[in-house]
Amino acid sequence: MRLALAPRTTEFYGLFAEAGRNAVAAAALTEQRLREWPDASVGHERVKELESIGDGLTHQLIRLLNTQYVTPFDREDIYQLASAVDDVVDHIEHASDLLGLYKIGAPMEQALEQARVLVGATEALAAALAELRRPAAAAPHLAEVTKLEDAGDRLVRDAIASLFEDEDVDPRHIIRWKDIFDALEDATDACESAAHVIGNIVVKNA
Repeated sequence: MRLALAPRTTEFYGLFAEAGRNAVAAAALTEQRLREWPDASVGHERVKELESIGDGLTHQLIRLLNTQYVTPFDREDIYQLASAVDDVVDHIEHASDLLGLYKIGAPMEQALEQARVLVGATEALAAALAELRRPAAAAPHLAEVTKLEDAGDRLVRDAIASLFEDEDVDPRHIIRWKDIFDALEDATDACESAAHVIGNIVVKNA
């Protein structure tokens, strides 16, 4: 595969910004599905469609990376960031899928709180991705991602503890909700992982 010498750096910025917006959309739809469950107006296929769009954006980024001699920042950072943002949407899609797969009867408040935190984390991540042209401007958004990830950690601990408060609860109920809590936490953790990559870019380009 031949490397192109003419720089196309603006395409990287545009694809990362689009990937950020896609992650926000996936998180918002999943939060809506949880909030409205079991009579959700949003089917999982819409979240799955966004996951497929995210895969496409990741492939475009990797293809662009493999064909461009000049890149806006380190090639390794571009690859890691593309993969990290892709992971965010993958985990979101998994959480959405589990609702239908496990035939959840009604949402738990702790899961709703997790989903709201996840929406905030994706919004902060998307804002940071939109500032990659000016990496220093991304710093406040990265701090917000970390703050929300910490809040998500506290929520999942409380959520799992609540599952074991009633000794008579069906073990299947515990397993189902723990999986959903974990999927939502994984998505929020993935936001922080992506934020760490952007943080490295900020330091290298300061």
